[in-house]
Amino acid sequence: MKTWGDRTGPAVAVITLLAPISWGTTYVTITELLPADRPLFVALVRVAPAGLLLAAIGCFRSRWTPRGGEWRDLAILAFFNFGLFFPLLIVGVYRLPGGVAASIGGVQPLLVGMVAWLVTRLSMRRLDVIVGIVSAVGVAMVVIRPNAGIDPIGVAAALCANVSFSIGVVATKTLPAPDDRIAATGWQLMFASIVIAPVAWLAEGPPPAVHLTTVAGFAYLSLLATGAAFVIWFTGIGQLPTQAPPVLGLAAPLTGAALGWILLDEDLTVVQILGFSITISAIVYAATIGSRPATARTPSLDVKPLPDAVISRLDLRETAWPNVDCIDDQGVGPRVEFIERSEYVNAPTLRPSSVIRLPPP
Repeated sequence: MKTWGDRTGPAVAVITLLAPISWGTTYVTITELLPADRPLFVALVRVAPAGLLLAAIGCFRSRWTPRGGEWRDLAILAFFNFGLFFPLLIVGVYRLPGGVAASIGGVQPLLVGMVAWLVTRLSMRRLDVIVGIVSAVGVAMVVIRPNAGIDPIGVAAALCANVSFSIGVVATKTLPAPDDRIAATGWQLMFASIVIAPVAWLAEGPPPAVHLTTVAGFAYLSLLATGAAFVIWFTGIGQLPTQAPPVLGLAAPLTGAALGWILLDEDLTVVQILGFSITISAIVYAATIGSRPATARTPSLDVKPLPDAVISRLDLRETAWPNVDCIDDQGVGPRVEFIERSEYVNAPTLRPSSVIRLPPP
């Protein structure tokens, strides 16, 4: 898998931030440029062109295509990251004021923590829980207005969308990383298109008429705010601790609120400024989570280096091997760079980020 080289946690976080910043522009793009009341059609056109382009680029670059269990993994990721997430999100955007829809996204750090606990049994640190609660309040202060209308269907759709996206974040972190991130993202988007297309046709009928501004809006939304943004996002997830990306994702509602203030002449109150400050502080905290070196102690292992071509990183979790006394300072799970190949594992069968179960020493 291609990564961003030797960049540190904060540098990776800053690059990853570009993705949610681009997503924050979708509130204005959807409401101002795209057809009204066609959420499934918008979701389909958002994923299909980007998927085809990224898959073609990946084929040209590396000729990588999914094999064996990778088909299953990509299908799971495609469903939660795109196929379920985008339609529900866009329904929420259409049925709710932008502020209300965005504020529901503020609970994502807590949702990711809950999903991660269900999958790995690794609980959130108390500080991360506090940051998640405070950041959700900060987002609400920025985007919710006193006269905001509340539509139950819109709220349910937005909440389910964020649950789906949270599952996607944890699955992206947990499942083996693909060798070509661009191609894998393209395949995910194409899988999502297959899921969304028949539902969109049955629910909304034939595509509506489009104009030049609509085409421009779709091109931006699909190629930049989806294709390029999710390549950046997935690469960042692979290199950052699990709890960092959802907090960085709070840049999306902040961007949406800022664009509403700049482009749509919306007012900016003292409460919103305070909410901006709180949420930006949480984002800065998330950007520094991975900057401290992880500590791992494996005194009972006689370790030897493995060739880089065989494996780049092994992830050990306490639940996988409780007899190993090692855990990193981020609470994500210990990371060990080298392990004895011949005695413990069949190394050539492993992939980067594999969760392995080893016999006690």
